[in-house]
Amino acid sequence: MKPSWLKRTAVLVYGTVCYLMFLAVFLYAIGFVGNILVPTSIDAEQTTPLGFALLVNAALLSLFAVQHSLMARPAFKRWWRRFVPDAMERSTYVLFSNLALIALFFFWQPVGGVIWKVESPSFALLLTVAGVFGWCLVLVSTFLINHFDLFGLRQVWLYFRGEEYRSLKFVTPGPYRLVRHPLYLGWLFAFWATPTMTVAHLLFALLTTVYILAAIQLEERDLLQFHGEDYRRYRKRVPMLLPRLLRVGKQPPAGSAGPVAG
Repeated sequence: MKPSWLKRTAVLVYGTVCYLMFLAVFLYAIGFVGNILVPTSIDAEQTTPLGFALLVNAALLSLFAVQHSLMARPAFKRWWRRFVPDAMERSTYVLFSNLALIALFFFWQPVGGVIWKVESPSFALLLTVAGVFGWCLVLVSTFLINHFDLFGLRQVWLYFRGEEYRSLKFVTPGPYRLVRHPLYLGWLFAFWATPTMTVAHLLFALLTTVYILAAIQLEERDLLQFHGEDYRRYRKRVPMLLPRLLRVGKQPPAGSAGPVAG
């Protein structure tokens, strides 16, 4: 039986709110990492004892890492869908990721302490541009693999229209031909390319890098199980994060499935 118009509308509104919340969090994250127009940024001056600040910040980053990876695993999704309708599952994942990031922004403990500060205006500008490139690469990568599916809008829209969800085909457009995980590469640029590196920023960059490397292993295990030989060939041909600038392998056959973020 087709769900009622009221139920379908409620699911669509829920997914839309979760998505708009993501947009606000994403913009705030840029300000947080780049020290732009936010109350407390990643490089603010120390306000609490160093040991306490480092412990709190590590706990906040660990909370996000556990939530982001655990809820993306197929086994958790199967269990979670016993309580959350399929059409709302991705939007709920986005909601919890938003909440984990909001907690990180709100409870973050500034540490201060400069690790490096680039004095050369040209080199500082180069690092700033590299950081902006990272944020742009993150966003562009999501659109290349279907931004609206990744953040749950496609699922709630299809549900609203009374249509069955259809899995996306495996495609490797643009930067996915150079590296398997351009989205994660974008995060690394965004977090490491900075003219001023403080102790808290370094902790943030180090822990997120460890998380990214671990998340890639979990994600690729799931992709291999889901896509089988198609992804196995893709993984052999295309490097994980560092592109082979002198040689780009042949592309996967048309119609094969493509990588998605967790």
